[in-house]
Amino acid sequence: MKIPFHIIELLKRKSGNDLRLPSDCECLSLDIESKTGIRIGATTLKRLLGFAQDERTPHTSTLDAIAQYLGFAHWAELQAIDDKGNSGFDTPEGELRSDRLQVGQQVEFTYLPDRKVRLRYLGEGRYEVVESLNSKLLVGDEVELQSFVLHHPLFVINVWRDGKPLGQFTAGRVSGLSSLRLI
Repeated sequence: MKIPFHIIELLKRKSGNDLRLPSDCECLSLDIESKTGIRIGATTLKRLLGFAQDERTPHTSTLDAIAQYLGFAHWAELQAIDDKGNSGFDTPEGELRSDRLQVGQQVEFTYLPDRKVRLRYLGEGRYEVVESLNSKLLVGDEVELQSFVLHHPLFVINVWRDGKPLGQFTAGRVSGLSSLRLI
């Protein structure tokens, strides 16, 4: 079982860890244990964060420990938060979320040194690259991502070129996105 994306985002914020690599789960495991006194193994966290393909349902105590780490009494309370950002966790200034866009809308962003990319939203977190200047993304590539945040790196979950998956991609790794606009 993979936990929902918005809960993974809460884990990233709480831990200060981007959780981009399976090895990041070791640090998260230690942080959860130091804050709650409950140990969740790195292997379990890898499964819950989607680094390992395993559909086993975790123990309720494991999910409750994650909820406690995030400041909730138990998993059911944490699950009650919807991922639209209206449950007391404000959307950061300068953030565009995929789940709030309409199919066909375009997002343009720049990052250093001189990169510019424009994407057209296809729905369900997927975009087509319609313009690319000095970026490794090419016109016609499809990308999957959840949100764009000004002055933060852009984390692309997957890139498809000619129908073939290329893997994850990070834009603006050092200084983040320089500009961001919805067209």
